[in-house]
Amino acid sequence: MKFLDLARVTIRSGSGGNGAVSFRREKFIPEGGPDGGDGGRGGDVIAVAVDGLNTLIDFRYQQHFFAKNGQGGMGRQRTGASGDDIVLRVPVGTEILDEDEETVIADMTEPGQKVVLAQGGNGGWGNLRFASSTNRAPRRANPGQPGVEREIWLRLKLIADAGLLGLPNAGKSTFLAAVSNARPKIADYPFTTLVPNLGVVGVDGAEFVMADIPGLIEGAAEGRGLGDRFLGHVERCSVLVHLVDGTSGRPVGDWRVIERELALYGGGLVDKPRLTVLNKVDAMTPKARDHALRKLAEVTGGPVLAMSAVTGEGVREVLRAMRRVIESGRALTEPEAAPWSP
Repeated sequence: MKFLDLARVTIRSGSGGNGAVSFRREKFIPEGGPDGGDGGRGGDVIAVAVDGLNTLIDFRYQQHFFAKNGQGGMGRQRTGASGDDIVLRVPVGTEILDEDEETVIADMTEPGQKVVLAQGGNGGWGNLRFASSTNRAPRRANPGQPGVEREIWLRLKLIADAGLLGLPNAGKSTFLAAVSNARPKIADYPFTTLVPNLGVVGVDGAEFVMADIPGLIEGAAEGRGLGDRFLGHVERCSVLVHLVDGTSGRPVGDWRVIERELALYGGGLVDKPRLTVLNKVDAMTPKARDHALRKLAEVTGGPVLAMSAVTGEGVREVLRAMRRVIESGRALTEPEAAPWSP
């Protein structure tokens, strides 16, 4: 299945049915009076967040979603049938934006969450509604209200607990493959990862979701390489794990490149908890390893972890550090239990 995280669709709710102008015509019942029924209501356009989807690829092949119109009213006081709703099934984590691509209509973060994107028009009143003591035979009925047509954008932001950042070939995909059942493409050339990948990671009996996004390069904010379009997929993460390639010869410079791109992107990423990890230490001499760890600790102002995703050295310590940050973030966001009272 191809990955698609942005789609533009046109939606239209159903129009209400027209009210009916009708009079009761039965033998032996003179002056039967008005009996025109109301029109049916038009269908709504509804978005629903569902589990099991992680791409918007379905909206590449269908971009128009029109609900059914309501049926017109009929004689004998019969109300027209309401139009059927139409439902857009979107992955959990989808943002629904207005046509300007900035105004957020809804953020679908929970499975089963529903939002009405366009309400159907009400049905018109039949002439039975207009009967009164002074107007015993009204010959008027209301038309149904028109439906609403609008264009919207669907933007998917994957929901993960931890996000991997780094330059191309920093070892993000290798790390994800080593600690989860995900099987991202791995090769010895840059930009092997072209779309985000998700994996479920387990450590010490706990599980969390980790996201691997394509590598950033200097100038990504200006569109170089794959740009920064995939950074939105780590906006919801509790912790960002910055992998630095220990064999690059310039670990501090590599670290600064990613941090600069995060600052240029915005979205609150620079304020998120971050773990800095020196990767590929199995290919470094002890002296080069100690030097790189010391320099990174100076620029980051905090501890720097070391690991090798290939040999497994230090991997469990990194996972445990990620788990601690994730669980501390959950504790801050979960509501406190109400005090017990007899």
